[in-house]
Amino acid sequence: MSEKKPILVTRSSMPPYEEFIEAIRPLWESAWLTNMGCFHQELEARLTEYLQVPRMKLFVNGHQALEMTLQAMELRGEVITTPFSFASTTHAIVRNGLTPVFCDINSEDYTLDATKLEERITEKTSAIVPVHVYGNLCQVEEIERIAKKHGLKVIYDAAHAFGVKRNGVGVGNFGDASMFSFHATKVFHTIEGGGVAFSEESLGTRLDYLKNFGIVDKETVKYAGGNAKMNEFQAVMGLCNLRRLDGEIAKRKRVAARYRERLSGVPGIRLTRPQEGVTGNYAYFPVIFDGYSAGRDEIYDRLAAAGIGARKYFYPLINRYDCYRAQYDYRETPVAAYLADRVLTLPCYAELEEIEVDRICDVILGEQE
Repeated sequence: MSEKKPILVTRSSMPPYEEFIEAIRPLWESAWLTNMGCFHQELEARLTEYLQVPRMKLFVNGHQALEMTLQAMELRGEVITTPFSFASTTHAIVRNGLTPVFCDINSEDYTLDATKLEERITEKTSAIVPVHVYGNLCQVEEIERIAKKHGLKVIYDAAHAFGVKRNGVGVGNFGDASMFSFHATKVFHTIEGGGVAFSEESLGTRLDYLKNFGIVDKETVKYAGGNAKMNEFQAVMGLCNLRRLDGEIAKRKRVAARYRERLSGVPGIRLTRPQEGVTGNYAYFPVIFDGYSAGRDEIYDRLAAAGIGARKYFYPLINRYDCYRAQYDYRETPVAAYLADRVLTLPCYAELEEIEVDRICDVILGEQE
């Protein structure tokens, strides 16, 4: 088994080398490499169309997109979110001087449990930052109802949900804003990068200022902004990848189907059920080991010994991080804690071959050579 080539947990999709080289040729002619050049503008327009959203702004990465969206909304006090996410979600809240309040998740799709949301709202609450997880969408209608009732902003962390639709509606249309990550390992990437979808025009104006040091014009600096602009090389990579995205998602779908074929119905192995009316992007393939003959950590080690990468994603919970654990008790989010100790995301990317999926499943099922 050790002689077989390693299988990484993920792999970046790449356009043909010659296509990318030809696409960046104009940059040597114009020498315009950043500051919202023509490729940046083209990608922004194409993503607005692809995601079927009213407006879109691009950033150097998804974290800056989320952090600056929160800043642009001038929020105060507490923000409700989930501990079952990547570090960026909570860090963006804290770095804006806001206080995270953790709400538990549901055990079906691992997103924020809307039935537990109102009990977390106080007079200090100003917003909710729910997270679409593994391409599974949050309970958007119920979250919207509660937010309107209490006058709260809703900013979705949609890093896992690029291209996902619910009943034909693009995920970026829910809430006041949605942040997307275009990191190299995502379904769609610009090497690094991110974007925010939104409807309110004035929010876009503030985002443009904030990501360029708060500069309004040559003599006016209105905000304490940062530098979060996407450069032209990133934008070109995005344009190249966007042309092939539907094909890449179709390949991922076949990978997920093979996993389901091999692992469905195995006692102690729980797979996420596809959401009704949702067109997925097959960004990740999470497996919950709950009562299986081997625990999650044992399976992780078994895969690693076979040269197969997997990821305990998300583990540990954010409310168990060293930087937050003194302030929070993870036992207040018991469902999230339970799942974090049992979840493993298996390798999932467009170029993963069926024979490799079978090899992964054979190791999990104890059928390897």
